[in-house]
Amino acid sequence: MSVEFSGWEVVDDGASFSGVELEESQRPQNRGVYAMYHGTSIASARLIISGGFKQSSGGMLGRGVYVSRDIKKASHYPLNSAITDRVVLKVRVRVGRVKRIDQDNHPMQFTWHANGYDTAWVPPNIGLKAVRSGLEEDCVFDPKRVEVVGIAKAPNNTIEREMKQLLSKKRHAGRGGHAAANLCSLCRRKTQQGSPHVIQQCWECGQKICILMSKHFCPAKGGKKGVKKSV
Repeated sequence: MSVEFSGWEVVDDGASFSGVELEESQRPQNRGVYAMYHGTSIASARLIISGGFKQSSGGMLGRGVYVSRDIKKASHYPLNSAITDRVVLKVRVRVGRVKRIDQDNHPMQFTWHANGYDTAWVPPNIGLKAVRSGLEEDCVFDPKRVEVVGIAKAPNNTIEREMKQLLSKKRHAGRGGHAAANLCSLCRRKTQQGSPHVIQQCWECGQKICILMSKHFCPAKGGKKGVKKSV
């Protein structure tokens, strides 16, 4: 005899969600959350981990935060710097609305954000003169859409250890220091400023749910145990 139930319960396996891993040529979906990389100097890495990203003043795609899902691309930055001064940060990116830039002198190469896009995406190996390496690149206009989640590469163990300690302190401060006003009313997790969590109706019972809730059991089914999923 089968038992009907609806809902879910999250089982924490100890891993944190750093974003979906895409192949370099896969098109990012609007509103997706993806794992990418950002190459920077040791000094800048310290500032980014402590205070978040800042918009660059310019670049081949204009203002924004430049990232890539290709760690080889990120490893080349900062350009013309010593390898011993390069750190690659793993970041989680909420891409929002994405514009594909696939030709030199694209009509929206510098105006994509003014036209309603949050991220500009340059696919790999499309022959752009401005991207001689042919490696995938993204520019995210709002720095708040980019969050450091790990240290992908460091010049030595000492720097890597320092960066991980800084990141750990930042996370600890974030868990204990945010105000209730920045918490989602349903999942009770911290929300990004200006980007509330997605609230929708449960497909079964119609209750309001947040997609980041750890569990939800449909009252219509008598509160029976829901399916489990790992995150």
